[in-house]
Amino acid sequence: MHHSFRTLALAALVFLASCVSAQKMPVDVDAETVAIKSVLSDQQDAWNRGDIPAFMEGYWQNADLRFASGGNITYGWQATLDRYLRSYDGASKMGTLSFSDLTVTLADQDDALVFGRWELQREADRPRGLFTLHFRKFGENWLIVSDHTSSGD
Repeated sequence: MHHSFRTLALAALVFLASCVSAQKMPVDVDAETVAIKSVLSDQQDAWNRGDIPAFMEGYWQNADLRFASGGNITYGWQATLDRYLRSYDGASKMGTLSFSDLTVTLADQDDALVFGRWELQREADRPRGLFTLHFRKFGENWLIVSDHTSSGD
């Protein structure tokens, strides 16, 4: 009887410890939204300098990164970088990037979705469209783990 009480007490302690560790810290939604929008602002600035590798710093450097656009899906950070370098191999193709109508929705303290619009201003045209970005927080850094970008043209 004494042994089963100790077993029950130990099980209760393990259960309570798991409940406490599973609790999430309160989220400062405004601060996290600013941090996520800062990643996008840095990406926009890097693009407009013609610096695609710096633009890619906003993405998760992992083989599981997912980028969907133009009916194609690319997996992996390096493959996504290579795709950008192939598709935008000069200033005339890159143009000036702007993001607008950003909506940030925090699903958790380290998980968020961003909806928005993108536009490139180039001499020859103005392609534009929508995007949905899945951000995840790694330590103190928010990074894009999945990008679904569509073109309105």
